[in-house]
Amino acid sequence: MLIINRQKSKVLKTPHGSEIRPLIDRTTSPITQCSLAEESLPPGASVTPHHHEVLEEVYYILEGHGVMKIGDEEQEVGEGDAVYIPKNHRHTLTNTGSEPMRIVLVCGPAFFFEDHRTEYE
Repeated sequence: MLIINRQKSKVLKTPHGSEIRPLIDRTTSPITQCSLAEESLPPGASVTPHHHEVLEEVYYILEGHGVMKIGDEEQEVGEGDAVYIPKNHRHTLTNTGSEPMRIVLVCGPAFFFEDHRTEYE
């Protein structure tokens, strides 16, 4: 049995200022078909626009609110919203609130850094 507690998980700091805690992924387990992480996005920060060529992704908003952009579509999101991000779709999330956003990140297959394609506007 493998149990990863978020308090004991490694914290990855991103260039856009968020903190990502990989929970169950290729760095913590032998999993390959899906992965789970938690992200904390500071007020006013935006996830660097990017896409994945292999992965599909789901963002689940635990706390906070912001604006999600996938391709040319933009929509407000908040606590309780689950957002599907198809592979090859450019996406970003901006925290428009005054508190950090807490987001659960689910990927299939399991996240791997080589599939992260940063895009600059």
